[in-house]
Amino acid sequence: MPTAAFYTLGCKLNFAETSTIARQLVQHGFEKIRFEEGADVYVINTCSVTDHADRKCKRVVAEALRKNPEAKVVVVGCYAQLKPEEIAKIPGVDLVLGAHEKFNIAEFLPSVKEKGNTIISQRKIKETNFFIPSYSIGDRTRTFLKVQDGCDYVCAFCTIPLARGSSRNESIEKTVKVAREIAATEVKEIVLSGVNIGDFGKSTGETFFDLLKELDEVEGIDRIRISSIEPNLLTDEIIEWCATSNKIVPHFHIPLQSGNDKILKMMRRRYLKEVYATRVDKIKSLMPQACIGVDIIVGFPGETEEDFLDTYQFLNELDVSYFHVFTYSERAKTTAIKMEDKVPMIERKRRNEMLTILSEKKRRYFYEQQIGKTFHVLFESEHEKGSMFGFTENYVKVRFPYDPALINEIQKVKLKEMNADGSMEVIPVFETANKYITV
Repeated sequence: MPTAAFYTLGCKLNFAETSTIARQLVQHGFEKIRFEEGADVYVINTCSVTDHADRKCKRVVAEALRKNPEAKVVVVGCYAQLKPEEIAKIPGVDLVLGAHEKFNIAEFLPSVKEKGNTIISQRKIKETNFFIPSYSIGDRTRTFLKVQDGCDYVCAFCTIPLARGSSRNESIEKTVKVAREIAATEVKEIVLSGVNIGDFGKSTGETFFDLLKELDEVEGIDRIRISSIEPNLLTDEIIEWCATSNKIVPHFHIPLQSGNDKILKMMRRRYLKEVYATRVDKIKSLMPQACIGVDIIVGFPGETEEDFLDTYQFLNELDVSYFHVFTYSERAKTTAIKMEDKVPMIERKRRNEMLTILSEKKRRYFYEQQIGKTFHVLFESEHEKGSMFGFTENYVKVRFPYDPALINEIQKVKLKEMNADGSMEVIPVFETANKYITV
């Protein structure tokens, strides 16, 4: 039986798609093995959002060939769609597949005859107008469920519409059917993933709110987490529904990108900062313990020191829990690459560091506000030095003495104090395996 191993770069959506590709290859007679075991075929799913996509891809390809110099190496993902010729020049890559072809790897593998003769199959992104339901199983405790793909927005800094095409999704009925498949496994939590999930329903005449209501009725799933949603698409009715739902957890990740209205307009975002602040206020008024994450880009062309300090002050005063800070980097075929007043890289990095420090302060403050309160933790298989970890419904990471019986279990705990590593010490108030566990 031929073997296949996988490596994923990038977002939750990529993890869902990699897992689906793996299941497809298993159906075609492959055995899925760990990356380090020396597979016959290596599939690398790439990203174009983060810096140095080419460098990261080269490193993974080189490592795969160290494990098995004769392996067939297949590269898919956003980077493969945007720059297939660039990937084909990486030594050892045998097959480069675009967005239209990546779910048909088994059909393309027989065409790979010998090393050194890279095959590229990639159609124009406009031809990729179908939707392939995807979800991750076995890779992590929780499952990433792909409910939407592509984006119709034209943000000045973003290449995702070029890499993934227009916004599209499967019907609610079919999406719920996939969720029921997941519910039949041991998975306790579904993370709803996509490029622009708030746009769900655009291709089927439905809405994301309708989807949430239907998923809330799926038996066998304890938690539903929304991965990321645009502030202009996070409506009051969605927030109000989440506040009363038995399954949707109080954790929101809402991209901001800038806290300065001038920069937001230059970025072609579809809101101003007042809208963002209103969404945060609405969430906190109904769910005071909710965790709110923020995406921020620093060093966008034209961002002056005053503009950046406007963003810093806005975030400092905003009741949010943590940031993902991205240093702006030029992307081919975007509007922003043609803009003047480039911010020097050293300045971009300084601004990133300032917001990263502020983010850590925000996260510690958020954690401290939860001390003494009771939550439910989904324990994961990750463990080190006699400890295991898990996350509360509002995304607080906890540490607990390792007990294999707790893996993939949801248990009630009281948050006690912060550990040196930033996780939270807990007091157990749960019962498992017919015994009370004490620390």
